[in-house]
Amino acid sequence: MGLMGTRMAKRLLDAGFQVSVWNRTPAACAPLLQAGANAFSFDQASTVDLIMLCLADDQAVQSVVQQLLPNLRSGQVIIDFSSLSVEMTVQLASQAASKKVAWIDAPVSGGVMGAETGTLVIFAGGDQRQVDTMQPVFSPLSQRVTYMGGTGTGQATKICNQLIVAASSILISEAVELARRAGVDTTLLAPALAGGFADSKPLQILAPRMATQSFTPVQWKVQTLAKDLNNALHLARYHQLSIPVATTALSRLEKHQQDGHSDDDLSSIILLHTMSR
Repeated sequence: MGLMGTRMAKRLLDAGFQVSVWNRTPAACAPLLQAGANAFSFDQASTVDLIMLCLADDQAVQSVVQQLLPNLRSGQVIIDFSSLSVEMTVQLASQAASKKVAWIDAPVSGGVMGAETGTLVIFAGGDQRQVDTMQPVFSPLSQRVTYMGGTGTGQATKICNQLIVAASSILISEAVELARRAGVDTTLLAPALAGGFADSKPLQILAPRMATQSFTPVQWKVQTLAKDLNNALHLARYHQLSIPVATTALSRLEKHQQDGHSDDDLSSIILLHTMSR
């Protein structure tokens, strides 16, 4: 029940679904319990039809799935909204299949705002008929679900998405700082570039926050993008592809983490430039 999961669960509640919630730190579930959700425990896993995961990384999802596995029953479906490596996704899907449980990898894009407004985009991998069956569940959460192919292709698509977002964020920070040093009012940069070839959602979200150094509320954590870029490099190595721009972007994110900004918003990457003056 983090930045994304809390909002997605609330939208499912508001859509009339019976929702049970779990979090490693139980207090994170309190607002949803007050909104009508039930508390979930792993020994109750066999009593539900659909299990949805929205967790931080490979290790977190693997830990939760290992606790779920003994209690799963044939015919259930697991939808994983987390952003994982393709390798871990294939491994976990295989373990679920041994219990005759379907696995859909369905990572999302759209950030906290998309989760709150139900306008996420979902990249789905797995059995296409199973994905189609889940449309009533996806509907309150997303504006679009695209079936990408077999197990792991949803995650591969999300990795490509994050590669573009993370690398773009580094370039945006360089542009904002260059504009500032050249005497430009950087609060005008994003609206000036709107509609042109350089425009993008990351530009319109990040550049104004960078210009004013307004890093709250957190929308994209630095550590999340660094994790996703690591997955991109791992996947690229597996396929014997060199991706030097992503490698450079990751080194910048890792430097920012070392400076103590792991949990900060991605827009805070501008501090790498302002603190190095």
